[in-house]
Amino acid sequence: MTSRPRRRFVEFFAGGGMARVGLGEGWQCLWANDFDAAKCAAYRDNFGDAHLVERDVAKVATADIPGRADLAWASFPCQDLSLAGARRGMRVGGSTRSSVFWAFWFLVERLGAEGRAPRVLVIENVVGLASASGHKDFAALCAALAAGGYRYDAHVVDAAGFLPQSRPRLFVIAWKGEPPAALAETPNDGTPARPKALATALQRLGEAAPARRPLRLPPPPPRNLQLSDVVEARPAGVRWRTAAETRALLAMMTPRHLERIETAKAQAKRDGRPVAGTLYRRMRPDGEGGTVQRAEVRFDLAGCLRTPAGGSSRQTLVMVDPSGRVRTRLLSAREAARLMGLPDDYRLPARYTDAYKLAGDGVAAPVARWLASQLIEPLLDRLDAQETAAAAE
Repeated sequence: MTSRPRRRFVEFFAGGGMARVGLGEGWQCLWANDFDAAKCAAYRDNFGDAHLVERDVAKVATADIPGRADLAWASFPCQDLSLAGARRGMRVGGSTRSSVFWAFWFLVERLGAEGRAPRVLVIENVVGLASASGHKDFAALCAALAAGGYRYDAHVVDAAGFLPQSRPRLFVIAWKGEPPAALAETPNDGTPARPKALATALQRLGEAAPARRPLRLPPPPPRNLQLSDVVEARPAGVRWRTAAETRALLAMMTPRHLERIETAKAQAKRDGRPVAGTLYRRMRPDGEGGTVQRAEVRFDLAGCLRTPAGGSSRQTLVMVDPSGRVRTRLLSAREAARLMGLPDDYRLPARYTDAYKLAGDGVAAPVARWLASQLIEPLLDRLDAQETAAAAE
């Protein structure tokens, strides 16, 4: 009995190849693209240079992309669709970074004209895509998919189902043909996979609505990995803060967050082992019309990794010892990589900022694997069967 050939994929906005890691050995990468030099260097270091094109996607031609892919994965920049980017949104021909979606879509259209359209697309972005510009951006994206002959659906998947990091992301899945009956779902907008903002966006699709085919995405199995499991005993590139520096962070906490510290102390003493948490510094209203910087800690999950535009955007690790001592330091690059599901043999950039940015900009690898096993691969199996049946007629 022969094994099935590996599925073939292309990866737009590839970063360090995290979707590739998630898809796994059953998939063959035909081509990958990014324009960030540090990320491309990491990609080459881990996967070689044979099929990576380091270039702005707007300057890519279909002649650069070989063959026909089963899957095109596109995690396009989120700066203009997140709160940090003031939700400027996508504009065809516009200057905002998220407009690169349309450069990607132009290539998909041109591949279609050449008879090489990817059979399945995965488009990943922040959850804010669903509500950006009064839901108009999401509707425009779905209208493009429908005009290109794709059926589609959208889900929100939080990496917290697989990893100890809060990281909800929106995934739009598009495919040619009809889905298998086993995946079909009666629309249910009350599930975690379709929170209110996405449910509203799906209700306001307009002319793109007939092309939508709701797909059933089950919740992941219970997560076993805890935050303490990703902590390095001897991290490189970061140092423990002094006691005075840690006290200064604690002084920035509200009573609610100081109570979390006290609860962690009690837990560490009771269990006889350290308790790990993470902390971000954020600007909050001071109650007098201004703002004040606050330190906010949590011990259930790491906060969502973000691109380190400044020191306050880098996540701090908080360790509470059984003795009651509280220690703090920056999250190490390897810890950030572990929070994205990258294996320890994945070679990170040497510079801390480059490594942290690679992790913060990527897709969580186990989420990519879950989507592949639950949706992408069954859709491709269905398309294979349809094409085989058509050829036999």
